[in-house]
Amino acid sequence: MTTIKDPSLAIDESACAIDFSDFPEDVQLCILSFLTPPDVASFACTSKRFDSLCKSDVKLWFNMCYRRWGSKTQIKKWGNGKITYRNLYQTLSDWENLIGFWRQGGVETSPLLIFFEWGPSFVTGFRVSPAKDGTYGVVKAPFLWMSLSPEGQVVNFLDPEGRPEILEDFADSDRFKFPENELVPLNVRLVGKTYFVVEEDTGFGARRRLSSGSGRVNGGVVDEDVIGAAEGSGSPGTSPDQAVVEIYQYFANRISPGADRSSRRQRRKEKERKARRKLEPQHYVKIVDCSPTAARPLQGLWKGIYDDMALGFYLVAYDNIGGISCQKICNPSENLCHLMRFISKQPVFWAASPTFIESPISPEEENLYTSRVHLRPSAAEDHTHQHLPLTGNEGVSRILRINFSHDLALPDWVGPNPPHAHGRIWQYGDGTFGFGSLQDSFIRDLKHVAKNGCLLDTVDPLS
Repeated sequence: MTTIKDPSLAIDESACAIDFSDFPEDVQLCILSFLTPPDVASFACTSKRFDSLCKSDVKLWFNMCYRRWGSKTQIKKWGNGKITYRNLYQTLSDWENLIGFWRQGGVETSPLLIFFEWGPSFVTGFRVSPAKDGTYGVVKAPFLWMSLSPEGQVVNFLDPEGRPEILEDFADSDRFKFPENELVPLNVRLVGKTYFVVEEDTGFGARRRLSSGSGRVNGGVVDEDVIGAAEGSGSPGTSPDQAVVEIYQYFANRISPGADRSSRRQRRKEKERKARRKLEPQHYVKIVDCSPTAARPLQGLWKGIYDDMALGFYLVAYDNIGGISCQKICNPSENLCHLMRFISKQPVFWAASPTFIESPISPEEENLYTSRVHLRPSAAEDHTHQHLPLTGNEGVSRILRINFSHDLALPDWVGPNPPHAHGRIWQYGDGTFGFGSLQDSFIRDLKHVAKNGCLLDTVDPLS
């Protein structure tokens, strides 16, 4: 069979080709807003016209900021609307990884849980702790604010009191209502994506006086104390070249006239700067994988009853070979210091395999579940210790066999110590779960701490 083609119907592909420059400018900006800054820089090198387009702060960089963070924060309010959106894009890119849960390192008793979230024109860090009102409530106390000043400078403050009324655009000095001596200016140093250090910025006040022209002046020269404080804004030892500088200054002072007098003066100034500090450096480590997924349904942060019947946090993690482990996360303020040091070294429970027992449930497993009492906060809703059904959306959907440390599951056991005790996890239809040891008759029901990036059941810290 022969196919006859009509030359008059042929399509000229070259005539249908559309160049990027043929698009209207608003379409071009929309397309470019999907690119990353390195891609935009590369595209700007293709022509002078596109170079001018890529440098358009209001047109392009605002669209890039708005596309990425417009649903999370108010782009036009950052820096009181006076900063460049290119600078804002770089800052928010660095700070975006802060959003989520962190734990404070170096705490002797137990880690302190921190949660960062977006504000209207700043990022806020909250101290998170279990409520003590007999519910599943979580106390959310703000303590750290990060933003940009109208001049485009990073401005960070810590409130030791954790007052919730400071949730405002604190970076705008014209509207800032809290005295400087009530807050601690900070340097927040990000190290990779899972670690950051908080240090007091001892030179913040001096730099602000210098920028406003209010520093002390002697004969037309700004006082060296102000300059020294501004230059010494970082914590000693934080700069990689600090040791070299100190060695140079040491030998220079030894061979210079008046070295002893100069050295004493430097030591005195350094001692005064240290005395003015209100905060020692704090280190934080990110809690990754803090929410469950389809492949890891038990993963993340959970809240439930501890051994003393107080509400606490649990962290469930999966390893690379499919194993599951659970540990307690507590606050140093709890009166369990001797117990927390012990628990933090080993899991509450673990499972070598994440394979669940699916429906239908055997009579033996049904009896294990129905013969137990549910442990929940005393004032929690529907706290009736009734058993959920083993079928239906509200009931137990599947069961997982787990192991307990013998010392944790059987603290009063007398006789030969078994290597470990056995238990079960009962996962419910709503995705939450309860767990219990076969050596007792209880089920500890756990609930989500956060969902979709938001803390659940938050309680006013003042209450």
